[in-house]
Amino acid sequence: MSMSLFAESERCVVPEFREGLLKWVGNKQKMAHLIAAHFPKAFGTYYEPFLGSGGVLGTLAPERAFASDVFSPLVEIWETLAQNPSLIKLWYTERWEAFVSGNGREVYENIRDSYNRQPNGADLLFLCRSCYGGIVRFRKFDGYMSTPCGVHKPMPPVSFGARVDEWATRLRGTEFAHLNYLDAMKLANPGDLIYCDPPYIDSQSILYGAQTFEIAELLEEIARCKRRGVFVALSIDGTKKSGKKKVEFPSPAGLFETETMIDCGKSMLRRFQRRGEVLDDDIVADRLLLTYSLD
Repeated sequence: MSMSLFAESERCVVPEFREGLLKWVGNKQKMAHLIAAHFPKAFGTYYEPFLGSGGVLGTLAPERAFASDVFSPLVEIWETLAQNPSLIKLWYTERWEAFVSGNGREVYENIRDSYNRQPNGADLLFLCRSCYGGIVRFRKFDGYMSTPCGVHKPMPPVSFGARVDEWATRLRGTEFAHLNYLDAMKLANPGDLIYCDPPYIDSQSILYGAQTFEIAELLEEIARCKRRGVFVALSIDGTKKSGKKKVEFPSPAGLFETETMIDCGKSMLRRFQRRGEVLDDDIVADRLLLTYSLD
């Protein structure tokens, strides 16, 4: 497999898949098929070390994958999906029934309090689908999940259960782990593919993991992966405010061979911050950087 040249016919082609399991700020569900179109057609194991809501993983549905994250309640959701999908449905159904049969806002706040007392996947699952704007935000000083209840009615359990079944099928070749991204990336072998979707470097400090994330460390690990023959694709800040602001990115010379922009639509985070406003002036595009060439 060449590390430097892919013809058009050697690119990965996957259909669009928009039915996300989790609501998560920065999730790539809508544009995952566009991102995957820049992956090589043939690769070994697929790695996603910043898993989040798994939009690219779920769309790609690889035969062999290793997906990980440093956020343990999130990983608990994914591991339970792989091992016991019925339990995922039960978690959601119990909280949904309480929500619709009583004071929804009060029930939401009770679930949020439960999560904050002892962070866990069962509470987080419902919170991410019912919180305002799907923005799961955390206070910087203590990690307290602070997002208020959303104005929408959460998805009914029957519809959510169908999504659980679809995702369980798509990810049956995936192993999940609670792991730091540096340790996860070290596991990749020559010919494997790593897709990195870390916290944005410009403005995501209220999101989990962003407070301690250092882009320089990630770039050093990407360089090590490239040297041993691993393909790496990185999504990171590109342009904001409909192209009026281009985020500076400290890309080391020679590390990436291809750069393209992926249209991400209206900013989820800004939608939360500017409730009720039209956001036609705040379209976001991400850089997609590749350690290999597609031309």
